[in-house]
Amino acid sequence: MVDESQQTAHHGHEQHHQRRNIVVGIVAHVDAGKTTLSEALLYLGRTIRKLGRVDNGNAFLDTNALEKARGITIFTHQALIRTPHADITLLDTPGHIDFSAQTERTLAVLDCAILVVSASDGVEGTTRFLWNMLADFHLPVFIFVNKTDMPGFDRVHLMKQLQSLSSACVDFGDSSPANTAESCELSRSVIESIAVKDDQLLERYLDQGPSAVTVGQIRSLIARRKCVPCFFGSALKVEGVQRFLAALQAFAPTRTVDGDFGARVIRISHDDRSHRLTWVRLTGGTLDAKQELTPGEEDPQKADELRIYDGSKYETVSHVYAGQVCTIVGPRHTMPGQGLGSAAGNVHSSIMQPVLQYQAIPRGTSDHPASHEGVYQLLHALQVLDDEEPLLNVTWNAKTDEITLTVMGEIQLETISEELRERFHLSARFEDAGVVYTETVTKPVEGVGHFEPLRHYAEVHLLIEPAPRGSGVHYASACPPDTLDGKWVRDILAFLQQKVHRGVMIGSPLTDVKITLLAGKANITHTVGGDFRQATWRAVRQGLMELRARNACQILEPWYRFQLILTPDRVGRAYSDIERMGGSVTSTDAANDASVTINGFAPVSRMRGYARDVRNYTHGQGRLLCVFDSFRPCANQEQLVTQIGYDPMAHPEDTPDSVFCAHGAGYTVDWKDVPAHMHLPWQWKNSDHS
Repeated sequence: MVDESQQTAHHGHEQHHQRRNIVVGIVAHVDAGKTTLSEALLYLGRTIRKLGRVDNGNAFLDTNALEKARGITIFTHQALIRTPHADITLLDTPGHIDFSAQTERTLAVLDCAILVVSASDGVEGTTRFLWNMLADFHLPVFIFVNKTDMPGFDRVHLMKQLQSLSSACVDFGDSSPANTAESCELSRSVIESIAVKDDQLLERYLDQGPSAVTVGQIRSLIARRKCVPCFFGSALKVEGVQRFLAALQAFAPTRTVDGDFGARVIRISHDDRSHRLTWVRLTGGTLDAKQELTPGEEDPQKADELRIYDGSKYETVSHVYAGQVCTIVGPRHTMPGQGLGSAAGNVHSSIMQPVLQYQAIPRGTSDHPASHEGVYQLLHALQVLDDEEPLLNVTWNAKTDEITLTVMGEIQLETISEELRERFHLSARFEDAGVVYTETVTKPVEGVGHFEPLRHYAEVHLLIEPAPRGSGVHYASACPPDTLDGKWVRDILAFLQQKVHRGVMIGSPLTDVKITLLAGKANITHTVGGDFRQATWRAVRQGLMELRARNACQILEPWYRFQLILTPDRVGRAYSDIERMGGSVTSTDAANDASVTINGFAPVSRMRGYARDVRNYTHGQGRLLCVFDSFRPCANQEQLVTQIGYDPMAHPEDTPDSVFCAHGAGYTVDWKDVPAHMHLPWQWKNSDHS
């Protein structure tokens, strides 16, 4: 075997035959040709014998009926490309912004990503959005500029645009006669462009020439995002794609995967026989069919069957190894973004958040309105979809029979409606229910929960404190190990993570807080696990109610980051609209005489629906791209509290009160009086000891 350090990129291929396993994701804005490029890669890799077309509905990776009908990718799909020196697992991701949460989860398991850019559109808003998402995951990137056969293509101009994304972008040149599926020759000028990306490598290059730049060094630069290879071609005509495939096989870096079994969940789906499928990438060890995924739990998850998908087809296997992507049949309680095995507890929190809320109503007629049974059938169907996409946040109010859900945008809502018809034979309408709010705290507090009906006992003390904006909810323990058994500590932390904790202002999900276990108390005879669940959840609510009384709770509203592209004569109107909506402009770019790009931020509640206004007043020439940016303090908090009229005491499952025991019977103590009855002393130095 020849040491890799002796292999030069000039030779264009590895001289040993050890196969590598590379997991590559492909991302792009809508209509850039992402699925068409995937099709060309599969064709050259001999996965498929005939090229399909998105517009013909026969693309290999568009396996879903809705995708074929709409001509867009809605779900992440898997295909296999076997090259002479590497097995490439290709994950084709959704391109529309409404499905970007699924794209985001896919990025978390990749070795590297392919970013497809349309030569006719260049680097536009969605491209920059995707680039920033890739940067958040520190992912190595290969760029393929597609549709270079279109009139007006300017390679030099496109490279300048790409280098505005990152100075690491390098034009890897054109095909030469030596470029085959097995090798990717690089010219001296390309090698020199690569060498200047690293000072030490440049010194060796100046001393030794092209032989100093090895395959391994190029991989290392790409892995560190110091080099972003850029290629040009036409996926539809399969031009430039073979060279691109050869470069992937030669230069794509891979993650080190070893140790005990671990996996990351990519997505949840159901096959046509209603089997629940958990798609994962193994981050370590091996996985065998029939293996327990969560040993030691009361209801352990089990891998009943292992599948390797290739488009719509799959192969059943008995073993899967570290680095591979597979689909597990059997687990009932897995969720997208979750870690399994050695990766357990490491849950990927989505940056993308749905901020539009709708009420789902089963369709009836004027003579026969929807029955309770109809509501229940719709709820069940939406819960299946919610299992596959937890960000839908499907909720049901048993008192009013109302079902609500949250979505990214109108395209996702239309897709849900179509899925209900196709998969569940149900028809529903969706009414606007406003935007999604969250709640946080502005001061710390020690919350106390006590649960002691007859023959039960548990007390929990939690520190609830503000956390950085956008950080979500984090949990920790500062409980001295000699005061509470480790089993109870683990249970309390697990109970904290088992539910979405809601604020006490309008009942919206709690965010941007850190909750730390300070202390707990058990009874050697009477305490069971469920007692700590009750005490823990009550401690959270008791602390929040205390903060509400101190005016230390805050409602947050969602804001968009927007990009508005229009003609120069409409800029004045746009500025006026943005100011009226309470937004702000961060930059204005007049790229040419024909269009102006305005970037900025605005509240979702004020900007939603503005895309239609833009189309109207620009007569179809303007475009508005909105992506969720962050939650910010609500401008009309008091008005919102009055309007919603939420009662934090109206939900027994979310009570802040505690249960104590006296004279052989349990009795309820109001949250305000819990400190006077608690058994443990205050744990936090700033707690109110009065």
